[in-house]
Amino acid sequence: MKLPARSLPGLLAVLALAASPTLAQETAAQRDARLQWWREARFGMFVHWGLYSGLAGTWEGKAVGTKGGMEWIQQRVKADTATYAQRAIPLFKPTPGFAREWARLAKAAGCRYLVFTTKHHDGFALHDSKVSDYDAGSVLQRDLVREIVDACRAEGLRVGFYHSVIDWHHDQYEYALSKQLPHPLKGQPYPNGTRQHAKYLDYLHAEVRELVSNYGRIDILWWDYSAQDFQGDVAWRATELMSLVRSKLPGVIMNNRLYRSAEAGWKSMGTEGYAPQLDPRYGDFITPEQHIPATGMPGVDWETCMTLNTTWGYSEHDHAWKSDETLIRNLIDIASKGGNYLLNIGPKGDGSLTPETVKSFQAIGAWMKINGESIYGTTASPFAKLDWGRAVRKGRTLYLHVFNWPADGTLLVPLANKATRATLLAAPREKLAVSSTPGGLRLQLPARAPDPIASVIRLELDGDPRVIAP
Repeated sequence: MKLPARSLPGLLAVLALAASPTLAQETAAQRDARLQWWREARFGMFVHWGLYSGLAGTWEGKAVGTKGGMEWIQQRVKADTATYAQRAIPLFKPTPGFAREWARLAKAAGCRYLVFTTKHHDGFALHDSKVSDYDAGSVLQRDLVREIVDACRAEGLRVGFYHSVIDWHHDQYEYALSKQLPHPLKGQPYPNGTRQHAKYLDYLHAEVRELVSNYGRIDILWWDYSAQDFQGDVAWRATELMSLVRSKLPGVIMNNRLYRSAEAGWKSMGTEGYAPQLDPRYGDFITPEQHIPATGMPGVDWETCMTLNTTWGYSEHDHAWKSDETLIRNLIDIASKGGNYLLNIGPKGDGSLTPETVKSFQAIGAWMKINGESIYGTTASPFAKLDWGRAVRKGRTLYLHVFNWPADGTLLVPLANKATRATLLAAPREKLAVSSTPGGLRLQLPARAPDPIASVIRLELDGDPRVIAP
């Protein structure tokens, strides 16, 4: 593989950043303090929105597909960047106030943070960039990143930037260096002759510098993505890139997608190809995509990102919407395994949301309004498995999420503890009767479940949970 050259300014920047006291090796306590808010948040909104959104999964009057990611439409139809831009730009017309709708919906749903695409693989940046003319500032005379950040802050949401290190537009991005990473012209010669990937990397770093310098505190940098044959320092000058971000945003949290190695929590190129290990040098959290790890990842910070239907970017042809039950139970399942849930919306080209999107987030919000304390600030379940639902822990308190309401009105919880108090979150003033049995604590429940999707019991114990082995 050809190694991209490093410019002298880039090398000097690495040495200067390495000497910065803000980049000293964190202690475990310092890292825990930095990650505390994110670990407690548990639930965030993901937003995929860009030029592809206006195309809506349609090319030359035909549906490109009814399922799958339409944020990749340029690659799926093998369009060169000029043709893609010519078709997509006229359809990308953000209305005033679009960002307020997103932020208010996220807040109403109980999300504590919002991560949005500052640039996806097509290379179109949503901020007003001084290093590009393929950006919202140049094309629309608007800084859409500023509009979204301001809207999120107005609702008290933490803010995250998704940023693609792949770039299908830049004329120096050497896509032939990887056999695994996607590109619309993959397998074809570069249209503009010989390319110099080092020049693209200078551009990438300059663009990121703008994003981390011009918008105040940004809480998350969500990189996307690398390949096993092209990743890390060789592909992106990743160490330098992460150092740049941390020098501007010392408290930032970053994912592991500048790399695709075992040390960074990867074992393959598939969306299921994550591994339960992560060296902090390569990121703060692992990113299972469209999957919930069967047993969680004890000792590792992780976040499942997932779509409402099957596409990240908007498609008018994808109607495979997940049910309210699936979405709410996914949130519970992820929290019970110690992870975060980053649930995606794909706004239209004007920034508006589909009725299905609004309905789904409103349903989660209605459930969270009553039961949110059983999600925020919790840790993983002490139980390997529960036939009737899930559980999470908060100190000496367990929250029992009952999916299958017992027909006989009794719920057995395999604990050797004594209970000091048990209540339903839907009826907090009414104590539930609890008795100790050889098999565990037996709770007497009302005949009907307060919530058909998941009813939550707050169970206070006399000490740390002591699980009875099956």
